Amino acid sequence: MASDAPARTVRDLTGLLNSAGHAMNNRLAAALADVGLTPRMQCVLVHALEEERTQIQLAALADLDKTTMVGTVDELERRGLARRRPSAADRRARIIAVTEEGRRAAEQGQRIVDRVHAEALEALPEPARAAFVAALNQLVEGAPGDGPRPVRRARQRATT
Repeated sequence: MASDAPARTVRDLTGLLNSAGHAMNNRLAAALADVGLTPRMQCVLVHALEEERTQIQLAALADLDKTTMVGTVDELERRGLARRRPSAADRRARIIAVTEEGRRAAEQGQRIVDRVHAEALEALPEPARAAFVAALNQLVEGAPGDGPRPVRRARQRATT
Protein backbone atom coordinates (compact mmCIF):
# COMPACT_ATOMS: atom_id res chain seq x y z
CA MET A 1 0.00 0.00 0.00
CA ALA A 2 1.47 3.34 -1.05
CA SER A 3 1.80 6.13 1.51
CA ASP A 4 0.29 9.53 0.80
CA ALA A 5 2.68 11.19 3.25
CA PRO A 6 5.05 13.71 1.73
CA ALA A 7 8.64 12.54 1.37
CA ARG A 8 11.04 14.02 3.89
CA THR A 9 13.98 15.68 2.22
CA VAL A 10 15.69 16.87 5.42
CA ARG A 11 16.24 15.09 8.73
CA ASP A 12 13.61 16.02 11.37
CA LEU A 13 15.75 18.54 13.21
CA THR A 14 12.91 19.63 15.49
CA GLY A 15 12.29 16.06 16.57
CA LEU A 16 15.99 15.44 17.20
CA LEU A 17 16.39 18.63 19.24
CA ASN A 18 13.23 17.90 21.23
CA SER A 19 14.40 14.36 21.97
CA ALA A 20 17.85 15.56 22.99
CA GLY A 21 16.36 18.29 25.17
CA HIS A 22 13.97 15.84 26.82
CA ALA A 23 16.80 13.41 27.56
CA MET A 24 18.98 16.18 29.02
CA ASN A 25 16.13 17.53 31.15
CA ASN A 26 15.50 14.04 32.54
CA ARG A 27 19.19 13.53 33.35
CA LEU A 28 19.42 16.94 34.97
CA ALA A 29 16.22 16.48 36.98
CA ALA A 30 17.41 13.11 38.30
CA ALA A 31 20.84 14.47 39.26
CA LEU A 32 19.47 17.60 40.95
CA ALA A 33 16.86 15.56 42.81
CA ASP A 34 19.75 14.00 44.75
CA VAL A 35 20.21 17.40 46.45
CA GLY A 36 16.52 18.31 46.62
CA LEU A 37 16.42 20.75 43.72
CA THR A 38 14.58 20.84 40.42
CA PRO A 39 16.05 22.34 37.25
CA ARG A 40 13.58 25.23 37.58
CA MET A 41 14.62 25.92 41.15
CA GLN A 42 18.30 25.81 40.18
CA CYS A 43 17.73 28.18 37.28
CA VAL A 44 15.82 30.70 39.42
CA LEU A 45 18.41 30.58 42.20
CA VAL A 46 21.34 31.17 39.83
CA HIS A 47 19.66 34.06 38.02
CA ALA A 48 18.55 35.62 41.32
CA LEU A 49 22.13 35.47 42.60
CA GLU A 50 23.55 37.20 39.50
CA GLU A 51 21.87 40.49 40.39
CA GLU A 52 18.78 41.84 42.09
CA ARG A 53 15.84 40.77 39.96
CA THR A 54 12.09 40.79 40.24
CA GLN A 55 9.98 37.69 40.02
CA ILE A 56 8.82 38.78 36.54
CA GLN A 57 12.40 39.29 35.34
CA LEU A 58 13.40 35.88 36.67
CA ALA A 59 10.41 34.23 35.00
CA ALA A 60 11.49 35.68 31.65
CA LEU A 61 15.11 34.57 32.11
CA ALA A 62 14.05 31.07 33.17
CA ASP A 63 11.40 30.89 30.41
CA LEU A 64 8.68 30.14 32.98
CA ASP A 65 5.05 31.23 32.82
CA LYS A 66 3.69 33.21 35.79
CA THR A 67 1.93 30.27 37.43
CA THR A 68 4.99 28.02 37.27
CA MET A 69 7.20 30.84 38.54
CA VAL A 70 4.92 31.49 41.53
CA GLY A 71 4.94 27.80 42.43
CA THR A 72 8.71 27.60 42.07
CA VAL A 73 9.32 30.62 44.29
CA ASP A 74 6.75 29.36 46.81
CA GLU A 75 8.74 26.12 47.05
CA LEU A 76 12.07 27.98 47.35
CA GLU A 77 10.59 30.02 50.20
CA ARG A 78 9.12 26.95 51.89
CA ARG A 79 12.58 25.34 51.87
CA GLY A 80 14.28 28.50 53.14
CA LEU A 81 16.33 28.95 49.95
CA ALA A 82 14.87 32.32 48.91
CA ARG A 83 12.44 34.97 50.07
CA ARG A 84 10.33 37.60 48.41
CA ARG A 85 10.84 41.20 49.42
CA PRO A 86 9.44 44.46 48.08
CA SER A 87 11.44 46.20 45.38
CA ALA A 88 12.88 49.57 46.36
CA ALA A 89 12.28 50.81 42.80
CA ASP A 90 8.67 49.58 42.37
CA ARG A 91 6.55 48.80 45.42
CA ARG A 92 4.29 46.55 43.31
CA ALA A 93 7.20 44.30 42.32
CA ARG A 94 8.82 41.60 44.44
CA ILE A 95 12.54 40.90 44.46
CA ILE A 96 13.59 37.28 44.90
CA ALA A 97 16.38 37.33 47.45
CA VAL A 98 18.42 34.15 47.83
CA THR A 99 19.25 33.15 51.40
CA GLU A 100 22.67 31.92 52.47
CA GLU A 101 21.31 28.37 52.42
CA GLY A 102 19.97 29.04 48.91
CA ARG A 103 23.37 30.29 47.76
CA ARG A 104 25.00 27.09 49.00
CA ALA A 105 22.30 25.00 47.30
CA ALA A 106 22.78 26.92 44.03
CA GLU A 107 26.55 26.35 44.16
CA GLN A 108 26.06 22.63 44.77
CA GLY A 109 23.40 22.51 42.04
CA GLN A 110 25.68 24.28 39.57
CA ARG A 111 28.40 21.69 40.12
CA ILE A 112 25.80 19.02 39.30
CA VAL A 113 24.58 20.89 36.21
CA ASP A 114 28.14 21.32 34.97
CA ARG A 115 28.85 17.61 35.55
CA VAL A 116 25.70 16.47 33.71
CA HIS A 117 26.50 18.75 30.77
CA ALA A 118 30.11 17.57 30.62
CA GLU A 119 29.00 13.92 30.74
CA ALA A 120 26.58 14.53 27.86
CA LEU A 121 29.28 16.17 25.77
CA GLU A 122 31.60 13.21 26.42
CA ALA A 123 29.44 11.27 23.93
CA LEU A 124 31.05 13.40 21.20
CA PRO A 125 34.68 13.27 20.09
CA GLU A 126 36.74 15.97 21.81
CA PRO A 127 37.22 18.16 18.70
CA ALA A 128 33.46 18.20 17.98
CA ARG A 129 32.32 19.35 21.44
CA ALA A 130 33.03 23.07 21.15
CA ALA A 131 31.71 23.14 17.58
CA PHE A 132 28.50 21.39 18.70
CA VAL A 133 27.88 23.90 21.50
CA ALA A 134 28.66 26.81 19.17
CA ALA A 135 26.26 25.44 16.55
CA LEU A 136 23.49 25.06 19.14
CA ASN A 137 24.09 28.64 20.29
CA GLN A 138 23.83 29.83 16.72
CA LEU A 139 20.57 27.93 16.20
CA VAL A 140 19.10 29.43 19.37
CA GLU A 141 20.38 32.96 18.85
CA GLY A 142 19.91 33.01 15.09
CA ALA A 143 21.95 34.78 12.50
CA PRO A 144 22.65 38.50 12.96
CA GLY A 145 19.62 40.52 11.92
CA ASP A 146 17.12 37.71 12.53
CA GLY A 147 15.47 39.86 15.19
CA PRO A 148 14.34 38.94 18.67
CA ARG A 149 13.19 35.49 19.72
CA PRO A 150 9.44 34.99 19.64
CA VAL A 151 7.60 35.86 22.82
CA ARG A 152 6.11 32.95 24.69
CA ARG A 153 2.37 33.49 24.90
CA ALA A 154 0.25 32.75 27.95
CA ARG A 155 -1.97 29.73 27.63
CA GLN A 156 -5.53 30.50 26.68
CA ARG A 157 -8.30 29.02 28.78
CA ALA A 158 -11.11 27.32 26.97
CA THR A 159 -14.43 29.08 27.34
CA THR A 160 -17.70 27.25 27.49
